[in-house]
Amino acid sequence: MKTLTITEGRGRLGYWLKKAVQGEDIGFVFEGKVVALRPVEVHSADYALQEYGLTDREMATAEKRIAADIKSARARGAVTQFTGGTNDFD
Repeated sequence: MKTLTITEGRGRLGYWLKKAVQGEDIGFVFEGKVVALRPVEVHSADYALQEYGLTDREMATAEKRIAADIKSARARGAVTQFTGGTNDFD
């Protein structure tokens, strides 16, 4: 395993991330411990549960409430849709 200090790795972080993705063992020494860089699978289906502890039912309720809040804010003119144009920042 290639171990680096944060200072050593910071300037070439992209390089070290690429090496980790290619299967090399790369680690950073942080507070006396080695923290490994490794690719991980992201399972978006259970993201709300992992990140926020929400069940499927709670997430569905939250989605409806958020959509209603956005619709109400748009109707009041408090929120506008982002189109990606420079006028969105006025």
